[in-house]
Amino acid sequence: MNEEAKEKYLDLLKLKNYSKATIKSYGHCFDLFLEHFKNVDINNLTKDDITSFLIKEHEKGLSYGYQNQIINAIKFYYEKVLKQKRELYDIPRAKRPQKLPVVFSEEEVLKLIGSIDNLKHKSILYLIYSAGLRISEAVNMKIADIDSKRNVVIVRGGKGKKDRTTLLSEKLLLMLRKYYVQFRPKDFLFEGENGGQYSIKSIQNVFNRALTRSGIRKKATVHSLRHSFATHLLEHGTDLRYIQQLLGHNSSKTTEIYTHITKKGMDKIKSPLDNLEVQEKKTPYGGLPF
Repeated sequence: MNEEAKEKYLDLLKLKNYSKATIKSYGHCFDLFLEHFKNVDINNLTKDDITSFLIKEHEKGLSYGYQNQIINAIKFYYEKVLKQKRELYDIPRAKRPQKLPVVFSEEEVLKLIGSIDNLKHKSILYLIYSAGLRISEAVNMKIADIDSKRNVVIVRGGKGKKDRTTLLSEKLLLMLRKYYVQFRPKDFLFEGENGGQYSIKSIQNVFNRALTRSGIRKKATVHSLRHSFATHLLEHGTDLRYIQQLLGHNSSKTTEIYTHITKKGMDKIKSPLDNLEVQEKKTPYGGLPF
């Protein structure tokens, strides 16, 4: 009954140039909605009908992100495809988790990347850390996006399909020149063995192997290098507004998370325990994880 609705839905997502990942996730959420109302013409649903569906989905204990995605997917159909007025759905929302990102110290970054021998693999992680890139931005990077004349890295079609420029490290540039001489990529900066775009999965595997070899015991991902880029800039005195621009954040509130994890200024503060005359027996430190 609602096949035409699904077709129009996907066509408009593509027409508006949404990313493949967003089209896939929105399509999945819209399929759940269509399945729930499979015997009903969704064009005739009331706000109460839609709210009832959203409440049932909420009762399944969905995460904040997934619940929000379902709501946005449904709103896209009614507000963009059917061009109806904007609606707010008064339903219970899962709490947004307030988690601090995993960040490496500068010493750990050196240790992590130093555990890699392969020049291509090392260059990829150097690029992500030194320019604060998302993993998708790294795999989409073209040779022409390394602008050594202006000392910038050009990020094309980042999150939200936005272009931006970020930092080009002198040390990265030297490494990329060595890498280029050895591997001679044709279009994408990093290409697979048989040419074409290097895969996200391959970068994740490179990172995970390096993390294991380095002995760093943090539950980190490739994205932790981007978090570390921002945190280290902040600790070295870079204004938060510039960091926001380099990361491509729409809102300064997104960037402000790094103020909660920086150690800037904390080295001048002593724990009150260290002011007490506590006598503890010395313990041999060999083999401890901290």
